[in-house]
Amino acid sequence: MRRRLTFPQILLGTLLGVVGGVYIYKPIFEQHHWQQNKSSEKLQVAQEKEEKDSGV
Repeated sequence: MRRRLTFPQILLGTLLGVVGGVYIYKPIFEQHHWQQNKSSEKLQVAQEKEEKDSGV
Protein backbone atom coordinates (compact mmCIF):
# COMPACT_ATOMS: atom_id res chain seq x y z
CA MET A 1 0.00 0.00 0.00
CA ARG A 2 1.60 3.24 -1.21
CA ARG A 3 0.37 6.52 0.09
CA ARG A 4 1.36 9.69 -1.69
CA LEU A 5 1.28 13.19 -0.37
CA THR A 6 -1.41 15.37 -1.80
CA PHE A 7 -0.72 18.81 -3.20
CA PRO A 8 -2.25 20.63 -0.17
CA GLN A 9 -0.04 18.58 2.17
CA ILE A 10 3.08 19.44 0.18
CA LEU A 11 2.03 23.10 0.08
CA LEU A 12 1.43 23.16 3.85
CA GLY A 13 4.78 21.50 4.55
CA THR A 14 6.58 23.99 2.32
CA LEU A 15 4.80 26.93 3.92
CA LEU A 16 5.61 25.71 7.43
CA GLY A 17 9.26 25.21 6.44
CA VAL A 18 9.59 28.73 5.06
CA VAL A 19 7.83 30.32 8.02
CA GLY A 20 9.94 28.30 10.46
CA GLY A 21 13.13 29.36 8.70
CA VAL A 22 12.15 33.02 8.83
CA TYR A 23 11.28 32.68 12.52
CA ILE A 24 14.62 31.06 13.33
CA TYR A 25 16.89 33.29 11.24
CA LYS A 26 15.11 36.65 11.72
CA PRO A 27 17.23 37.67 14.77
CA ILE A 28 20.42 36.92 12.83
CA PHE A 29 19.28 39.07 9.90
CA GLU A 30 18.24 41.89 12.24
CA GLN A 31 21.62 41.80 14.02
CA HIS A 32 23.47 41.88 10.69
CA HIS A 33 21.33 44.82 9.51
CA TRP A 34 21.96 46.67 12.79
CA GLN A 35 25.73 46.12 12.53
CA GLN A 36 25.77 47.30 8.91
CA ASN A 37 23.91 50.49 9.84
CA LYS A 38 26.21 51.12 12.79
CA SER A 39 29.37 50.65 10.71
CA SER A 40 28.06 52.87 7.91
CA GLU A 41 27.24 55.60 10.46
CA LYS A 42 30.80 55.39 11.84
CA LEU A 43 32.22 55.61 8.33
CA GLN A 44 30.04 58.62 7.54
CA VAL A 45 31.10 60.42 10.73
CA ALA A 46 34.76 59.69 9.99
CA GLN A 47 34.40 61.04 6.44
CA GLU A 48 32.70 64.22 7.70
CA LYS A 49 35.44 64.73 10.28
CA GLU A 50 38.14 64.19 7.64
CA GLU A 51 36.48 66.70 5.28
CA LYS A 52 36.20 69.21 8.13
CA ASP A 53 39.85 68.76 9.13
CA SER A 54 41.18 69.00 5.58
CA GLY A 55 39.08 72.07 4.82
CA VAL A 56 40.50 74.09 7.71
